[in-house]
Amino acid sequence: MSNVTHADHALDHDDHKPQGIKRWLFATNHKDIGTMYLVFSCLMFFAGGTMALIIRAELFQPGLQFVDPGFYNSMTTMHALLMIFGAVMPAWTGLANWMIPLQVGAPDMALPRLNNFSFWLLPFAFTLLLLTLFVPGGAPAGGWTLYPPLSLQAGDSFPLTIFAIHLMGASSILGAINVIVTIMNMRAPGVSLLRMPLFCWTWLITAYLLIAVMPVLAGAVTMLLTDHFFGTTFFTAAGGGDPVMFQHIFWFFGHPEVYILILPAFGIVSEIIPTFSRKPLFGFEAMVYASASIAFLSFIVWAHHMFTVGMPLAGQLFFMLSTMLIAIPTGVKVFNWCATMWKGSISFETPMLFALAFLFLFTIGGFSGLMLAIVPADFQYQDTYFVVAHFHYVLVPGSIFSIMAGVYYWLPKWTGRMYNETVGKIHFWLSAIGVNILFFPQHFLGLAGMPRRIPDYATQFADWNMVSSIGAFIFGFSQLLFVYVIVNTVRSGKKATQRPWDGGRGLEWELPSPAPYHSWSTPPSEEIINRSSAN
Repeated sequence: MSNVTHADHALDHDDHKPQGIKRWLFATNHKDIGTMYLVFSCLMFFAGGTMALIIRAELFQPGLQFVDPGFYNSMTTMHALLMIFGAVMPAWTGLANWMIPLQVGAPDMALPRLNNFSFWLLPFAFTLLLLTLFVPGGAPAGGWTLYPPLSLQAGDSFPLTIFAIHLMGASSILGAINVIVTIMNMRAPGVSLLRMPLFCWTWLITAYLLIAVMPVLAGAVTMLLTDHFFGTTFFTAAGGGDPVMFQHIFWFFGHPEVYILILPAFGIVSEIIPTFSRKPLFGFEAMVYASASIAFLSFIVWAHHMFTVGMPLAGQLFFMLSTMLIAIPTGVKVFNWCATMWKGSISFETPMLFALAFLFLFTIGGFSGLMLAIVPADFQYQDTYFVVAHFHYVLVPGSIFSIMAGVYYWLPKWTGRMYNETVGKIHFWLSAIGVNILFFPQHFLGLAGMPRRIPDYATQFADWNMVSSIGAFIFGFSQLLFVYVIVNTVRSGKKATQRPWDGGRGLEWELPSPAPYHSWSTPPSEEIINRSSAN
């Protein structure tokens, strides 16, 4: 085929897309798959959020109000599984699908059919998980960590939960392989690794973490399955097994998982703060090395979740000190974000507000994490609401605020329309105020000795629980504004320019808004890459 004919064919095909249901069922376009991930994530966010509101309604005052203790324990377990595996991780994968090809100058993800398969595993996985609410014995109620022997006492929900986790894990591994191959093999000529945006960098590191630790979770839950059905005794003390071994295996997955949930957030914030400060990111290479250091250290700190199980003193010291070490690369990141804003020409659009809330509130979560790293102090904090407050400060203003910041930031590029800034700011302030009213009092409850995962409590905890529950309903219902903003933008927002943010750097801003169905069918030129380079 001659060059001219080939070019004409490319132009003919440029905006050709399948129509109707086939476009979504058989999607191989990275934008369509990214959109499906984000919509799915939003549905799971509201399902998991509803469970959280059931928990907080029960805890509004002492005594058993609405649900029995077994169902309450199912709610705490299911809320965590839905939020971690159903809301946050698919949202990150959706953002990766949408943005990585745009940011590295690739026409699509490297493995489009695998991409389709990795998405469609998720609806089946979560259908299985949600069906456990209707089987004899009810949904899993042993906590999201599935510790034996409690998790082995589950009813018919047990095999469904294990199979659902296997499907989620397979989806994550396939998605991670796709990200790595795309970034390594499909970057446009001239986009070297150190010229990629930090969002691509943090996702690349996250993808390696996923491939390393999801099989560990699969192994742990498979051993639980054989203990339950096939008479093995990996974790059954009566047969010579060790329940604490499960904790070691689980947290060897679980601690890197924490960074799987937060590293892409570092990438998004590192895109947004320079844009709205109108300055390049301070210390780009230091940020890359800090992200890689955090990922490495995440593999050697798992047992800080287990200080109270009877660990030898040498083990306690090692895990305490290695956990504290993570504060150094994290501190580098916080310093660099602050230095980026220093003497910048800052404006406070909604994405920047969410990024700044992330910076401030995530740092609070980091400090309470350092408190938990100190062994003798952790003996007091362990399994109290202080721990609940800590990880929610990391995951809600950390992961979820960053996802929202990313959606607001890139929505004009995705849809070709601007969102309503006033409603966006109302959504931000309700969310920021609600999240602090919800989680800050839980520090006080934990320090006063209130255990986690209990449906009833002594009256001395009543006041702060009531405050916390009020915050939960403010935060929860304010998320309906987020859906309103997105739907309103898609349907009737004002037309967006190619560069809606005047400080925006990165190859995605070199494409028209909305980004065409087939982007970068011709790789960007050296001039465009130089103009949009992240550092």
